Amino acid sequence: MQLEIRPDPAEVGRARRWARSRLAGSGIEADEPLAETLVLLVSELVTNAVVHTGRPAVLRLSVPVTTAGPAARPGAGPGAVPGAGERAVGEVVATVRLEVVDASARAPRPRCADGDDTNGRGLALVDGLADRWGWSSEGAGKRIWCEVDRCSSRAAVAAACEAAPVAYGDLAYEAV
Repeated sequence: MQLEIRPDPAEVGRARRWARSRLAGSGIEADEPLAETLVLLVSELVTNAVVHTGRPAVLRLSVPVTTAGPAARPGAGPGAVPGAGERAVGEVVATVRLEVVDASARAPRPRCADGDDTNGRGLALVDGLADRWGWSSEGAGKRIWCEVDRCSSRAAVAAACEAAPVAYGDLAYEAV
């Protein structure tokens, strides 16, 4: 799914509304934390494109069909805690990807905002909220992207979060 963005700050609001609509159509309801995070990421990426390039851009949203996570470890009994890099059995995981393609070849540059500054935190927010993000050259411009992993099995997530201690290889820790 994609949306053409004009170089106008009013386009940021339109991009947020478009993203909410597309997310709801993909089964991610507007009041879910995932939707709120994705809409904030859309807002930051589109704002950067509009403010810093002054050129049209394209917003792309990819919400794939979820797929089952990896199977349990061989020999792991019922109730076993997933190892490093593994997911709970039955957990369904997918990745939502946002991209903004603009016609400016200028690389994105994270800035350090002071306490009262009203600008300069966009890429820091993207870095903090997204599971992955980056950019690449795209023709005469660039593509800035971010990905957020989505777990659709709430029971599996809740069980994984409530399990204590959590084991990773030979290490264990307990969230307190």
